[in-house]
Amino acid sequence: MNEPGSIVRVAAKGDGVTADGRHVAGAAPGDMLLADGTLIEGPHHAAPPCRHFSKCGGCQLQHLDETALARFVAERVGNAAEGQGLAVATLGAAHLSPPQARRRATLHAQRIGGRVVLGFREGGSHRIVDLAECPALHPALFTMVAPLRRLLAGQRGKRLAADLEMTLCDQGVDLAVKGLAVEGLEATEAMLDFARDNALARLTLDQGFGPEALWEPDPVTVTLSAVPVGLPPGAFLQATADGEAVLVGAAREWLAGAATVADLFAGLGTFAFALAGPGTRVLAAEAAREPHLACKAAAGRAQRPVHALHRDLFRNPLRTEELDRFAAVLLDPPRAGAREQVAQIAASRVERVVYVSCNPSSWARDAATLQEGGYRLAELRPVGQFRWSTHVELASLFVRQG
Repeated sequence: MNEPGSIVRVAAKGDGVTADGRHVAGAAPGDMLLADGTLIEGPHHAAPPCRHFSKCGGCQLQHLDETALARFVAERVGNAAEGQGLAVATLGAAHLSPPQARRRATLHAQRIGGRVVLGFREGGSHRIVDLAECPALHPALFTMVAPLRRLLAGQRGKRLAADLEMTLCDQGVDLAVKGLAVEGLEATEAMLDFARDNALARLTLDQGFGPEALWEPDPVTVTLSAVPVGLPPGAFLQATADGEAVLVGAAREWLAGAATVADLFAGLGTFAFALAGPGTRVLAAEAAREPHLACKAAAGRAQRPVHALHRDLFRNPLRTEELDRFAAVLLDPPRAGAREQVAQIAASRVERVVYVSCNPSSWARDAATLQEGGYRLAELRPVGQFRWSTHVELASLFVRQG
């Protein structure tokens, strides 16, 4: 029996929880909270690898060792399933992406007291942590921090508040800047010099009228299952190449042999291009126009059996009679889930459904609908792409019974 002050688990927001239900910030399973408030570190308490950990909102779990971190990811997914009464045939071990693997991130910049601070926001605050290191970011992205700080420090005007989205693509770093006023020839030339000197793949500015590419020496692409796909500014991409490979691998394994697959919320075609090939045709449905067009163009160039469909699946989900033409369905919706689309799938005759999600709560709600419709949750795999963060992802396989 655990003592009242022993830390037995980590809650969804990263706090340790004692055996008697108290929440303790910065505590790991196996730690002990004494009566005077002192925390005695246990075997699963790790030294945070980053000096910013206690303040930066980018990570919440650097104080956990690998065992505790994997357990947290698995429990987030398993508890969500249990909360909806889902019967899981197989719950796989959690996969954790390695350090320095994040290939996309949005940093924030502000001028404070005459100097520029650049980094992630503090947890629960609008204050910005001036980033001096980041063990989560891919080195190619972190290398841009110091040059960006110098660039922004040279901008005229007292006020500075900008968002900088960086994505690692085939050609290098794609940088999208929002909220920075670039006026006049001198300021424009400074931005172009920065892009050239730092070998940016693309520099996009959004000054309130939508993104405009200021620098793009070659068309920017991201390769998905050996297919180069154009990368529109701001398009969704899995946080790490490692995590993407795990999710794609699960989809390939579970949907092997399916002659026709409907890939719903397909985006650029991450799963569509992985599944399409000899013997398998894929419908890739996506609401966002630019990713849809990028997927369509890439499929044509690569001669892959992918038919791209421009369709808002929230307002106009694929109906049961449309779904019945497919041997399998894969869906990877936004955080809100896919309530309307899942209701149609649950009423269909589709044999296999793969549901990929970045939100265990909305996934569990939708999974319960599938279970009520006659599907069995055959396998569930937790994935921790955002290392040291409370954000978790998952891949799941549902098989129609009877």
